[in-house]
Amino acid sequence: MRATVEKPVLATGPVDGRSARRDRNKTAVLDAVLELFQEGSLSPGPVEVAQRCGLSPRSVYRYFDDADELVRAAVDRHLELTLPYFHLSAIGQGPRDERIDRFAERRVTLFFKVGDVNRAARLRAATSEVMANTLAMTRRELKAQVERHFAPEWATLKPALRRRRLALVDTLTQFETLDTYRQLHGMDQESTTTMVAEALEDLLPGSAR
Repeated sequence: MRATVEKPVLATGPVDGRSARRDRNKTAVLDAVLELFQEGSLSPGPVEVAQRCGLSPRSVYRYFDDADELVRAAVDRHLELTLPYFHLSAIGQGPRDERIDRFAERRVTLFFKVGDVNRAARLRAATSEVMANTLAMTRRELKAQVERHFAPEWATLKPALRRRRLALVDTLTQFETLDTYRQLHGMDQESTTTMVAEALEDLLPGSAR
């Protein structure tokens, strides 16, 4: 008769507890970095982050190898939290003027949610290929929204003019430009939304309101 070999029972309780604590601390570190971004500290050090989240500076880099990895992880977390704001409902549908208003409101709202983190990401992009690729992907997605949402208007233009107008509208509504409106010209969310809608009214073919 073959002897029955009993499988060892894994003690999951303490391990799960340590894992949960690690996850909580890691999230606290990332949230602290995001708060500092919003306050204008775009390259926070471990001491600054530790003071904000209540951990030791040594603990901060227990979860992240270096400052670049910390910032990348914070940007990734922020993208997860703000992903719904990237969605533009009924894209390309509805009357021209209604689409202009909906686009302007959604794009500017999105910027005011992610602008601080985007600025920090741009700061890191010069030395981080991963960050540069993330920003490039975001720019492509934002441009694709412009192309799809205003496809009826682009279809009425000759190719050369279409390329120029698309470039203008895309540049007008990219995060870097919206950041200039806020930082250099002191424009708030409402005034920026109005200005973007007015500019789209002028740049897109179709009847005036």
